[in-house]
Amino acid sequence: MMINVKNLKFYYSGSREPALDNINLDISAGEFVGVTGPAGAGKSTLTLCFNGVIPHFQSGDYYGEVRIDGRDTVENSCASMAYSVGSVFQDPEAQIVSPTVEDEIAFGLENLNIPAGEIEKRIAESLETAGIPHLRHCSTFQLSGGQKQRVAVAAAIALRPKVLMLDEPTSELDPQGSFDIFNTLRRLNSEYNITIVVVEQKMQLLSEYCSRLLVMDKGRIVLDGPTREVISRQDVLQELGVNCSPVARLTNMLKKKGLYQGEFPVNVEEAFLVISKVLWERKRSQS
Repeated sequence: MMINVKNLKFYYSGSREPALDNINLDISAGEFVGVTGPAGAGKSTLTLCFNGVIPHFQSGDYYGEVRIDGRDTVENSCASMAYSVGSVFQDPEAQIVSPTVEDEIAFGLENLNIPAGEIEKRIAESLETAGIPHLRHCSTFQLSGGQKQRVAVAAAIALRPKVLMLDEPTSELDPQGSFDIFNTLRRLNSEYNITIVVVEQKMQLLSEYCSRLLVMDKGRIVLDGPTREVISRQDVLQELGVNCSPVARLTNMLKKKGLYQGEFPVNVEEAFLVISKVLWERKRSQS
């Protein structure tokens, strides 16, 4: 098991309510998992437990156990966990510390004492994988929000982690930039078998790219399962205030009217096939 969480509970200092409340979770190697839920549900807090920021750098009361690739995050430092876990935060400027893209990617590698020749190789490979080799010598201060997100992804994957965690990586991006980021994640997942855990509010992206969804509320996981199964729980999602994707809303409407009884589509192409089938069956019944 790549990620194993047992009875995890965490209180931020001064808070009487748990930010995480008895989380139990297993994620296998190579899974592409989306995490969503309303504001304050505990999504970001959970990712900080995965990379060891909690409890090493965030004060509070911590109970339970988190293991990444068999390693306990309490017993291992954040620096040590960086060999296994790469992190991309919501605001890329919060983690970009170097004046140029090349230096930014080299920064983490140098801190892990990677040999110089290997650093050069990894810089080139990670830039190519993230689709930004042309930005190698650019100033990080002159990049757009989308370019900074790609640099953050490149810097994370240069460390060759087994797990890549991202906290709302598309929050400041337009639709095309959002799809570009998720296409990069899909390639990392499929070609390199990197386990992906991404916190995201855009349900259409999660539905189309993730094989599994977790929905959180008040520090707990309230839904966990294959993507098609979770997006079919429109009643629960709406009650939590989670915006369902247009594709899921359309499918739910067709089901309520008795026009369609199949599985939920996860993208526009599948939705088109559903609509075509409904229209064809209606035409046949009327002829």
